Amino acid sequence: MLARVIYESMFGNTAAIAAAIAQGLSEYATVELLNVAAAAELPQPTADLLVVGGPTHMLGLSRRRTRREAAQRTDALVPVEIGIREWLARALPVVAGTQAAAFGTKPVKPSWMPGSAARSAGKRLRHLGYELVDEPVDFFVDGVTGPLAADALECARAWGERLAHTGADRIAHRF
Repeated sequence: MLARVIYESMFGNTAAIAAAIAQGLSEYATVELLNVAAAAELPQPTADLLVVGGPTHMLGLSRRRTRREAAQRTDALVPVEIGIREWLARALPVVAGTQAAAFGTKPVKPSWMPGSAARSAGKRLRHLGYELVDEPVDFFVDGVTGPLAADALECARAWGERLAHTGADRIAHRF
């Protein structure tokens, strides 16, 4: 099974979660881990399982304006022109049954904070024809810029492992 994990990250937290998910998947699949800017340069994904994630900004996926604001809070190079929102907007519909999963990062506090990049990405993936192999998942960050919550990386690795099992089982049942 080939899995492609595509992520958007401003402060490194979502990148670390994506790497942990890829690690969990890699025990059972061949994995490509790409930031969204690199993924935008590639043709439409042909992976058996597409995993997409980004940080929660303003109740959902980031926008150019929110990426510009985030870029002002870090010395890291933040791709402002392309994010998961734009990448999915450019994606072509897929054959029914093509598998995907969505994840996001969001602050632990305030705990009431509505919105989720994971849920937003999941809706967009379904709209393109993907079948989600699991419910969209949020991993938590202490504050806006991090660090990650204490158990976030282990939870992400375990989720990646679960995705590999679920995706492989569903692929086997298609044939």
